[in-house]
Amino acid sequence: MGARCDKHRVAERKKYDEERGSAAQRGYGSKWRASRLEHLGRHPLCVRCLDKGIPIAATVVDHIIPHRGNQKLFWNRKNWQSLCKTCHDTKTVQEDGGFGNGRTNQSGS
Repeated sequence: MGARCDKHRVAERKKYDEERGSAAQRGYGSKWRASRLEHLGRHPLCVRCLDKGIPIAATVVDHIIPHRGNQKLFWNRKNWQSLCKTCHDTKTVQEDGGFGNGRTNQSGS
């Protein structure tokens, strides 16, 4: 499986984005944005970096168990953790295989 040219990469990304829906369609509307800010205010540091003794500001509220559209799991605050973008991106690649893995309707938790 070789690398795609820019034209095909753009087309593949567009198809992926259309299939997964907008952030609001996936549950990330105004209620989520307010809840996210509240969570980050209470838990401002990345839990993975903190486990390594490195206090880094978190910018992402991650769903520990990917909700995959399950609203009960989506809103379960015990399933939330604060991560920096680097740790969140690493976790997403480890769990989902990263962009272009063929899944649709995933969270961007």
